[in-house]
Amino acid sequence: MALIIGKNAPASGITPSIVLVDPRYGHNVGMTVRLASCYGLKQVWWTGDRVQLDVQPKKRLPREERMKGYRDVEMFNFERPLEQFPEGAVPVAVEVRPNSERLHEFEHPDNAVYVFGPEDGSIPSPILHRCHRFVLIPTRHCLNLATAVATVLYDRAMKRGELLRAGDPLGHQETDPASMGLHDAS
Repeated sequence: MALIIGKNAPASGITPSIVLVDPRYGHNVGMTVRLASCYGLKQVWWTGDRVQLDVQPKKRLPREERMKGYRDVEMFNFERPLEQFPEGAVPVAVEVRPNSERLHEFEHPDNAVYVFGPEDGSIPSPILHRCHRFVLIPTRHCLNLATAVATVLYDRAMKRGELLRAGDPLGHQETDPASMGLHDAS
């Protein structure tokens, strides 16, 4: 359920977590919630009013989100999300800056709060000033917001040994194509 909280609410941030700064598209927020669930993060925060999610019971996230797992992720729309995290949280701006660490060399803090800018801009200075670390994804071109989130969360899970290994139970049921009426045409 998406919550809008007041500025005087008690701190409710849980690390690790994701903050999206003024996202433009609801499908990127929906995919970020899905990714948070896939990688075990419990919260997604976003600022601004360009994305309105009505995630009441029996309603859905944008169409890209079709698994029930998102129910284990809390969603917050709040203008100053970094104020909601306890002391010791490490805000990490995923942003191209001169002092950014390259993702493949980056050591992910246990208590990270990953901050991503909007699809059509950068993280504003007041939020950057609150970030303790800066990381960039070394690619030839900018990534889509949800793709950037996926890349960072995969890197975190891989480096921390949190990826599922062969034989580990999957969090979803495998689907037999034949039971779905799909057949090999060869």
